[in-house]
Amino acid sequence: MLSNFDWLRRSRSGPELLAILRCLKEDPDYFDKLKMSLAHNGNPGPPPTGLTTPCSRCWIYPRAEKSEYCPFCQTIRKKGYRLGNAAREALVTWGFVNCLPQQLRRGTGFKEARLLGTYVHDDNHFLVVIRRKDLQPWLREIVLYHGAKLKGNLQIFPTTGQNGIGMGDIISRAIHHETYLPMDKLRVRFYIRSYDVLQPRKFDREGLLTFEISEFLSLLEMGMVFRSVLYPEEQKILYELLTRDDEFGEGFYWGRFLGNLNQRAKDLLDAWKIRNWPRNRVMFFYELINYVGYKSSY
Repeated sequence: MLSNFDWLRRSRSGPELLAILRCLKEDPDYFDKLKMSLAHNGNPGPPPTGLTTPCSRCWIYPRAEKSEYCPFCQTIRKKGYRLGNAAREALVTWGFVNCLPQQLRRGTGFKEARLLGTYVHDDNHFLVVIRRKDLQPWLREIVLYHGAKLKGNLQIFPTTGQNGIGMGDIISRAIHHETYLPMDKLRVRFYIRSYDVLQPRKFDREGLLTFEISEFLSLLEMGMVFRSVLYPEEQKILYELLTRDDEFGEGFYWGRFLGNLNQRAKDLLDAWKIRNWPRNRVMFFYELINYVGYKSSY
């Protein structure tokens, strides 16, 4: 009854999404084969009554013996239980493009980024789950291999927890937004929080959601340079200075802060004119640096 894509859209959390993708990677026909192996041949379960109910997760198939879940949902929950740590560090990308990247089309994978899961829906749609620190090398490899030929939009957002908004609901909403942008170039819509997918217009108005691919890669590179030049404690102090409401003492604290920096860090902040950034841009940038690494060579 349910297709592979239906199962993905019914995932409740990041671990469940990864579990379903793992099942499909091991065998693309996994759910069809499981359905045929069941005694009820994949038919719907009984209607809910005072004595019987279908699976408490999918609410479609009959429960397995001595369980509140059907065999499908039992498999998903069992695999997902071991994928919690991976899901917490994962980013989901729903891609709507004019042609699939050749790495996905051929199934060869990417050289610079390890994919946690992939699903190719058709010639224009795909879903990819990667580790957050692999975001920059993954996008860089796409641009390197395809350049200006690849057009469309990539919607990127973190996974959700079991008690939050359903992961499938977030993916469905991203699908709803996929045609908002023209297909004249490759763009990235980067959601800091998964539930931002539900109401993206606020962030679009602030200019902190949709970027051309080259612009977004430049932001990631800035984040890497920032993390490489300033020590973590200096980054924390700078954030407090840039977001504080006390304008009267701002100059005093800023001068003391600069006095403790090395010349390379001073030149960086001066070149970026970071003190003049709007607060929402500062907050967005600090969220973005969680998705990049650092280099000791800077």
